[in-house]
Amino acid sequence: MKYKIILFLLFAASLWADIPQGYYDDAAGLSGTQLKAALHNIIDDHVEYSYNDLRDFVLKDTDEDPNNTNNVILLYTGWSYPKSSFGGGASDWNREHTWAKSHGNFGTSAPAGTDAHHIRPTDVTVNSARGNLDFDNGGTIYVDGDGATECRRDDDSWEPWDEVKGDVARMLFYMAVRYEGGGGEPDLELTDTVPSSPNYEPLHGKMSTLLAWHQQDPPSAWEELRNDKVYSYQENRNPFIDHPEYVSLIWGGTAVQPEICSQPMVATAYPNPFNPSTTISFSLDAKIAGQQPVRVEVFNVKGQQIKVLMVNSEISGSGSVTWDGTDNTNATQSSGVYFYRVTSGIQQAYGKVLMIK
Repeated sequence: MKYKIILFLLFAASLWADIPQGYYDDAAGLSGTQLKAALHNIIDDHVEYSYNDLRDFVLKDTDEDPNNTNNVILLYTGWSYPKSSFGGGASDWNREHTWAKSHGNFGTSAPAGTDAHHIRPTDVTVNSARGNLDFDNGGTIYVDGDGATECRRDDDSWEPWDEVKGDVARMLFYMAVRYEGGGGEPDLELTDTVPSSPNYEPLHGKMSTLLAWHQQDPPSAWEELRNDKVYSYQENRNPFIDHPEYVSLIWGGTAVQPEICSQPMVATAYPNPFNPSTTISFSLDAKIAGQQPVRVEVFNVKGQQIKVLMVNSEISGSGSVTWDGTDNTNATQSSGVYFYRVTSGIQQAYGKVLMIK
């Protein structure tokens, strides 16, 4: 069964986003070509995997559907497909080189041709429709055999659905920094002047559009989670997910920064560990408290929602709610780790609790 999923893992920011201490120290205070060179040196010489490794286990982990661990999420459409449906059929998925492999003639050989930071599961026919097109806005809606997508296509460009436009941009920014030539590797560059008849030039575009997409669609919890997973295999990271401001420091444009409250939301749970219940307490930023309903939810370790504890539009300062270890059907859950999220507008706070019996 196919369905579209919004690429958002609710507790990933606190559970997974874990940049190794000192990882970006050599890039501190730099900009322009100096920053680009420093980042290249940091992420260069990653651990390499084969093209078949990506098919057999890497992508099945890095792109796993948090709501169905038997499936992977497809890049350009957001559809959830069974991991077992890899193949050449119209309703199968295959491996998409976001930086088209013909734009540099690196094929499916390591390192560029097997780099999981830019290779993603994609519907076979959608992948074929994208081909080696550059990225830009415009064109007509692409209708796949499985139905209309939210992608657009014209003679020289491909526009993915809004949810992953920033993801695509940051994958290409990564490639332009990771691959600088030498040692038989391609020297990849981003450009606004795309060749009308590509002939394996190591160029990809459209740079101005990618910068705009990066600003419009900042890194999400899904990207942070995926970045951590790829790091666990390759031992290198995508700097533009960890530090989106690096994009403007290298290529210009408006810096992408997360929205920050003057006093960020705080949420705690007590007792923790607990049996039979725990109380989740929270306080909101004074500037925007009361502007949006407060929602409190509990999730299991797979990211599946267990219970909605509160949806309340009357709270304007602080509050609390008790969880008794049951789900939305009032069925008692088993012992183990659970995660809670408190949301109000742009404010979010996460935490984890241990239920013991």
